[in-house]
Amino acid sequence: MSYNFFLSRRIYSGGSTQKGGAAPAVRIALLGIAFGLAIILLSVAVVSGFKHQIKVRLAGFGADVQIANFDAAVSYETLPIWVTDSLDNRIRKDFPSVSTIQRYATKPAMIKTDEAFQGAVAKGLGPEFDHSFFKDHLVEGTIPVFSDSCYTNQIVLSKTLARKMHLKLNDKLLLYFVTDHIRARKLKIVGIYDTGFSQYDETYMLVDLYLIQRLSGWDSHQVSGLEVNLTSDADKAVVADNMRIQYTNVPDGHGGHYFVQSLRDLHPQLFGWLDLLDINVVVILFLMLGVAGVTMISGLLIIILEHTQMIGLFKALGMSNRSVRKLFLSLSVFLIAQGMVIGNLFAGVIYFVQNYWHVFSLDPATYYVNYVPMEISFRSWLLINIGTLFVSIFIMILPTYMIARINPASSMRYE
Repeated sequence: MSYNFFLSRRIYSGGSTQKGGAAPAVRIALLGIAFGLAIILLSVAVVSGFKHQIKVRLAGFGADVQIANFDAAVSYETLPIWVTDSLDNRIRKDFPSVSTIQRYATKPAMIKTDEAFQGAVAKGLGPEFDHSFFKDHLVEGTIPVFSDSCYTNQIVLSKTLARKMHLKLNDKLLLYFVTDHIRARKLKIVGIYDTGFSQYDETYMLVDLYLIQRLSGWDSHQVSGLEVNLTSDADKAVVADNMRIQYTNVPDGHGGHYFVQSLRDLHPQLFGWLDLLDINVVVILFLMLGVAGVTMISGLLIIILEHTQMIGLFKALGMSNRSVRKLFLSLSVFLIAQGMVIGNLFAGVIYFVQNYWHVFSLDPATYYVNYVPMEISFRSWLLINIGTLFVSIFIMILPTYMIARINPASSMRYE
């Protein structure tokens, strides 16, 4: 074992850094490291949680990639594309990272009751519909198995729409659709969901695909589009770009042309907002490292001054400036490690408390979620800790150069 490491450990374990005038400075340095690391970890966790939760909600209402007719980009009243099993098979063959493909059809509608009326979008879904997202956010009732071959008078509403329209589970409501003339359909509410994503909760109602096809005068192969979800390990941006190159403007054989959009293409404003959050994390990271760096430098300088006589004695015994510097740098590593342990424990407690009890709540109308989500991967946690350790050690090198200015003869009389 290096004698520098041995001496620094004895100084640290002996408590000499916790006594006398150095004690407050050391505590402040430890708190600076702990506070800075905890803020960085929690900031990354919050941003990662926001991005994941919003992407999950957006994908739940849509998909990672959407293939539709070109006019789908500007209106809910869409022209159809022609979809067959051969197209489904071709997409799966060309892109092995595809997990699910589901058809959908949308049509604007008006909900009317004796007390109120509200515009919304009826989204028709077929039997291949993956209802796991809505099932996770189901408040009452159930998600039916929709059909594309027979009429189903069942509908799933959001809690927001149900409250606005004074409706409850098992109530029947009238939906009015405008085609060549106004058509009304009486549907039964079999499920009520609440995602907290108010902008979309107020918009979408889930009905069966066959209903929308009949109202639009389409046959069984005509739909508004396809929603394509990718596996979690796929590079979704790259797959979406490749799919766009391969299918955009390709004719469907019945007068329509395919138009491919990624999740980011469909919601550019939200993704722009999420990108700004990344900038905030970078700013916080530099600020916290700056605060921690200043407190660590101050603490080590005070420790060096408190141990001037010891430094002089070491030099008188023949230790070089480089060796003494290594000694105090090793001592600073112990202090940094202690501060990092405290910071990790503090961040970990807040992380688990928030994830299990949702102590910090938010207004979903503004932030799209009703609590502060936190998620951080082991890789991110490890990189942040390693980066903090190396940056902190690098910062601590600077004050150790003061040791070269200490003269052994004069330091032995230093009090």
